Amino acid sequence: MTVAFFTASHRRAAVALGAVSAGLLVLSACDKPTPLATLTVGTESVHAEAACYNDGAAIKESQIQQCLNKKAEKTLTVSADDKIRFGVDPEIAEKGWTIFLGGQAAEPEPYKKTYRSIPASAFFSSQTGEATNQTQVTIVETDGKKLTGIWSFQLKKDA
Repeated sequence: MTVAFFTASHRRAAVALGAVSAGLLVLSACDKPTPLATLTVGTESVHAEAACYNDGAAIKESQIQQCLNKKAEKTLTVSADDKIRFGVDPEIAEKGWTIFLGGQAAEPEPYKKTYRSIPASAFFSSQTGEATNQTQVTIVETDGKKLTGIWSFQLKKDA
């Protein structure tokens, strides 16, 4: 004589619970993605995860320059009369963010909103005043004292 320890509905519930547990275990092994930064011109947008990010903690001083000089993986082609729209995740805006050009801060104070527009012409003159055809723009998450995230983009001037 065979005795069923579980009814069919209990077996299905146990299997479903096991599947959910296994799924959660697999998800816990995944890395949490970094917040995104986005550049948009017209209808074209490029998104990037951080080149350097320490889960909201300060990036080590010894790594900052290397991160700022890291070649951008995302490129956006713009003409001089375009407006470039910068967008960041709310958690970046909460701390504050600023724009760096050529590894140097381009503005004195961190910006605290998720979105802003800047004319493309502002990005195509070198520090010596000569016109350039491309430039690296870096968004840096900062509270004004420490850098906590770095996102890089390449801007190319449309011919």
